Amino acid sequence: MQNLFLTLARRMGLWLGLLVVGIVFVYYIVFGLAFYQRVDDNPDFVAANPTPNGSLAVDSAAALIAREVDTHEWIANRPWFSPGAWLTRTPAYQQGIIYGLSRFSIALSDQLGRARGSSPIDPDLDKAAGYLKYAGDVWLFNFKTSLLPTATSEQQYRAARKALLAYNTRLGEGQAVFDKRADNLQATLDSIAADLGSQSAIIADFIEQKGGSWLEFDSNKIYFESKGRLYAYYIVLRDLGKDYAELLKSRNLEAVWGNAVTSLRDAATLNPLVIMNGKADSAFLACHLCAQGFFLLRARTQLREITGILNK
Repeated sequence: MQNLFLTLARRMGLWLGLLVVGIVFVYYIVFGLAFYQRVDDNPDFVAANPTPNGSLAVDSAAALIAREVDTHEWIANRPWFSPGAWLTRTPAYQQGIIYGLSRFSIALSDQLGRARGSSPIDPDLDKAAGYLKYAGDVWLFNFKTSLLPTATSEQQYRAARKALLAYNTRLGEGQAVFDKRADNLQATLDSIAADLGSQSAIIADFIEQKGGSWLEFDSNKIYFESKGRLYAYYIVLRDLGKDYAELLKSRNLEAVWGNAVTSLRDAATLNPLVIMNGKADSAFLACHLCAQGFFLLRARTQLREITGILNK
């Protein structure tokens, strides 16, 4: 009888221990989700210490990287045992921001940071463009490529920020190029408009195929990836307009540019508490991707208006 009681006690202790561990894990995840959930779409965000005589847009791009990677912590590459790995909004939003900055850095290296197409690419801008292409979900290990520890997403993005600031410092000292020609600006806007067009196609395909569906898990991800890109483009173009203030004034583009930036801000700061996946013509369930897509296409159309004027 004593052995029976001891056996039952051991089994109950085991199950009790597993129950306690389960409860602790659930609380860890639930409270961790609340702690790591962060979508910072502050429209007034600016670089704290602008580089003297440098590009405001480059300073803002570098500041955005620092904010998302260090101030807010990079969540997109959290391992499965971290609460951040269970999130959808924050990782999608952060990766959307980095993607938008990656497109801008390519425009910098190919267009804005060169005197002519035959001139050499600035080495710091070339580095920044490469680092920002790095996948956002790489933790200490990337078993798709190696069994050994690898560079994390944060390390690559910090290196990109360092390269952007190095370029801007040299620019302020007159040792780098930031060519404020109309064709350079036009090419940059064309690149951004093309990316917005691509993202609008993703939104449209999803609405057509899964709009109104209750059993889907992609609307959140698509919405916040788009939101991150729109926010990055808003911040960068807002300050690029200041860099190109003289050109915009000479072409009478100040009002049109302001409208495009406002549309990007409106699209980037839409932030519903819950993303509703209604059909486009639903009378009862909101279609938040439809609303986002409207402002996205409005901004794209206005960017095309600017490039049309610059092309004349």
